[in-house]
Amino acid sequence: MLGLSFTLLLLIALVLGMAWQVGKTMVHDTNMSHLRYEATLLADEVTQQIDMRFQALERLREMIGATEDASWISYQLRQNDSLLAWFEGIVVANRDGKIIADWPAIVGRVGLETSELEYFRMLRGIRRPYVSEPFVGRASGMPLVLVGVPRFTEQGDFDGFVGGILSLDSGGIFSRLAKVRLGEKGYAGVATSSGKVLYHPNTSLINDSVPSRSFNPLLDLALDGWEGDGVGELLSGEMALQSYSQVWPAGWIVGLYLPISQAQLPLADFIRQLWWTWVVLVLLMFPLLWWMLGRVLSPLRYLEKQIGEVGLGHRESVSLATNMQELQQVASTFNRVEDERQLLLGNLQEREAFLDSVLNAAPQGMFVANIKGDITYMNPALLEMLGVSADSPMDYWIKQIHMDDLDGAQDMWVHSLRTGSDFVRQLRFLRSDKELLWLDIHARVVTLSQDGQTLGLVGVVKDITERREQEAIQRWEAEHDPLTGLLNRRGFERRLEEAFADFQKTSTPSALLLFDLDHFKPINDEGGHALGDEMLRRIAQVVAWEVRRSDHVARQGGDEFGVLLPSCTLSQARRIAESLRQSVSEISVTHEGKEFMVTLSIGVTTFDDSDSSVDDVLARADAGSYKAKEHGRDGVVINMPHDDVMELFDQSK
Repeated sequence: MLGLSFTLLLLIALVLGMAWQVGKTMVHDTNMSHLRYEATLLADEVTQQIDMRFQALERLREMIGATEDASWISYQLRQNDSLLAWFEGIVVANRDGKIIADWPAIVGRVGLETSELEYFRMLRGIRRPYVSEPFVGRASGMPLVLVGVPRFTEQGDFDGFVGGILSLDSGGIFSRLAKVRLGEKGYAGVATSSGKVLYHPNTSLINDSVPSRSFNPLLDLALDGWEGDGVGELLSGEMALQSYSQVWPAGWIVGLYLPISQAQLPLADFIRQLWWTWVVLVLLMFPLLWWMLGRVLSPLRYLEKQIGEVGLGHRESVSLATNMQELQQVASTFNRVEDERQLLLGNLQEREAFLDSVLNAAPQGMFVANIKGDITYMNPALLEMLGVSADSPMDYWIKQIHMDDLDGAQDMWVHSLRTGSDFVRQLRFLRSDKELLWLDIHARVVTLSQDGQTLGLVGVVKDITERREQEAIQRWEAEHDPLTGLLNRRGFERRLEEAFADFQKTSTPSALLLFDLDHFKPINDEGGHALGDEMLRRIAQVVAWEVRRSDHVARQGGDEFGVLLPSCTLSQARRIAESLRQSVSEISVTHEGKEFMVTLSIGVTTFDDSDSSVDDVLARADAGSYKAKEHGRDGVVINMPHDDVMELFDQSK
């Protein structure tokens, strides 16, 4: 009775456990879909808010026209007083970055110099609407951003900007996010691609930096332009469902966060109620089950006893004196099965003896597995190959299969057992002496010819480590420069084509840097090619160190280099290019007491919808590099399509 009760409770626990697992999956999928939809919706709304503000400022720019008359501009600002519903204030600056008019008028703001501020340099450089990085207002002390559009002269030259000041504390642009309801602990947040918090329910975090990249890898991906969802850790230490979407016009990221414990709370309450309901039902059924078991189990106990005696060899068959026709049929079937088992056992023992002698003499590694998939025998050649003993349990040495290959091999093994198909697999195996082997395994299911009954599997194992290593070396050498270890032109162009294909499919932004070395020829002429090679190796090390792990660095030939920055915005690419320029300028080599140094002339561009192939992108970046040389070398030039003038962002002579 206790056994039956335990069985029922175990069955209930299994059913509820399965319900819990299925329910968790459904709850996870449902909540993740909701977060994904809500994040996309919020990002679209913020994008629309940004676009409307851009459009409003552009209309105001057209009303003001190309004039420097502060009185006329102030008059136009007062006539457009309705813009204060969207902005905390409106400012207009001339081509030198000096504020010449504002509304509402605040003492000290007219005459303010902005030429050295980040948003003025960006508006002058990109010549299109731009949202600044967050900053603290000088008068209000509140966190702000500036939404700006550039002004142009009649000849199309940059002539200042019209900007709207937006408060991150009270700006209506985030009013929709404040209404988002994700239970008690769920919330929405907004950050810039540079890692500054723009909106958070905890207002003390506004304008702070986001957590470190190692703390939340999903947020790190989102800062690089990724959109998607997953599970990650919050600042509170809880695991949460997370979904990210991009606000491309502003370079912002919208994130939604829902703690897993909160998402699963309704499911947990339901399972708990269901558990107690089942327990009560089981307790009520105990008296009936007790009576039924007493009636049914008596003949079965006698049958069990006789079957046990057959198993011990004390009798050859079972014989029941009962009127229960079902038990008589069971006894008859058991006797027939026992006879067939004895016959098969004799045949199997003969086959096993023959197979053992064949396997022991085979020079190749061979093994035998039973119908359950457990390896029951390995010949001496295989034991020596793997460096394991014959008495080592399978659970022990199976862990020595490389973790990246283990799951796939196990799935294929189960598939072969279930379908009877051959098991063919190449995988890595780490011997006890730490030697890594590449193994080629081919196993075939063995069946009886009379009735097709499966006996197990027999397999052959070959050591293909040397062949795989040679193939890996050949693949690496085909796409890498032997001097620096960087990608060669062939490898770089393949990765460039792959990134361009991703851009055409998903609009994933990517940037390209091309540069060659200034003043490199004197190193080869005076110090010889050995000194030039040493300089190239040092530069390759510094460049590879300065870029991200996801970036691709190549030496395309001679002193020509390229860097592909996947999922990278133009502003990020400019910072990386400037970092490379500065770092390489500090490298030097010495020959006969004379120190040689080089500089970089870097051309920077990004993929654009107007590009028909990677050749267009390469041509732009190459033209930017030549432009940097024309400006005295040691500089970074941004060259974007549809721009009449390339922009030199930094230059040292």
